[in-house]
Amino acid sequence: MDKSKLSVDIIIPTYHPDDQFYKLLGRLLNQTVKTFDKMDESDEEYLNKIFIFNTEEKFFDNEKFQKVCQGSNQVEVRHITKQEFDHGGTRNFGASLSTADIIMFMTQDAMPEDDTLIENLIKPLKEEKVAVTYARQLPNEQAGEIERYTREFNYPGTSIYKSKKDIEKLGIKTYFCSNVCCAYKREIYMKLGGFVTQTIFNEDMIFASKVIQNGYTVAYASDARVIHSHKYTYRQQFTRNFDLGVSQRQYREIFENIKSESEGIALVKKTAKHLIKKGKFYLIPDLIMQSGFKFLGYKAGLRYEKLSNKTIRRFSMNKSYWDKCEKKAGN
Repeated sequence: MDKSKLSVDIIIPTYHPDDQFYKLLGRLLNQTVKTFDKMDESDEEYLNKIFIFNTEEKFFDNEKFQKVCQGSNQVEVRHITKQEFDHGGTRNFGASLSTADIIMFMTQDAMPEDDTLIENLIKPLKEEKVAVTYARQLPNEQAGEIERYTREFNYPGTSIYKSKKDIEKLGIKTYFCSNVCCAYKREIYMKLGGFVTQTIFNEDMIFASKVIQNGYTVAYASDARVIHSHKYTYRQQFTRNFDLGVSQRQYREIFENIKSESEGIALVKKTAKHLIKKGKFYLIPDLIMQSGFKFLGYKAGLRYEKLSNKTIRRFSMNKSYWDKCEKKAGN
């Protein structure tokens, strides 16, 4: 193996992977950054391995997997149980198996828009101070106007570099980073201890805060694009933001002294103006309802320690997390 070439490993946790996932996998195997067995002398980087950590083997379609991979030994699947899965821990285990210069994390529903995703995502990592990059997320065809604008607000068309000096201006957005599609210099990732384990949510932002506080830079690569969006119900908005509040309460030393809620208020105001400008003012009640459920969920999550176990489970999107907490407390 030529050590002068930059190597990339991709880590993808999956659960109930559908046809979109196998399509995603096919696109990753046909990028401008070629797999190791297809690279040539002129290539400066290559895709070394794709590690798939699939929760519950019975939900994995091995026939579709083999059809996409066509015998490639660049893709490795490991099956785990629901009890073994952890947002940070599973990804850390994948990173421990990697021998590449760069480790890239994706979710199973982040569809590469084109064949330059890996190339454009890892490009900023060639700069000395950059430790992390994350991709732009574009709305899918089913996304409504509010979701489309939210994606544009959080993932604009201009790339940015964020460091410690930006905290005063950007507040919590300094730490904003998404494991939906991101890449890390493996050496720095390991040196800083990787993701926190036994976290309900937000392991990517928690690690990004550590990156920033240690003097490194987080890069947003707007030319690295994945199609990824969701249409959440009001209840799902509540439960998702409850878990967000829980994570920020558990890691309050990171989040308490940084501007947070003002970002949410700015998004609501700008979305409302956008809807009026588009002549879609009839969507404003939906925006108010969505924002209200997000806010209530977030506030409840910040106060989760005062709630009963039964209420916590009802409010949380990630109920299996609380099973692990109980089991750990029982031990």
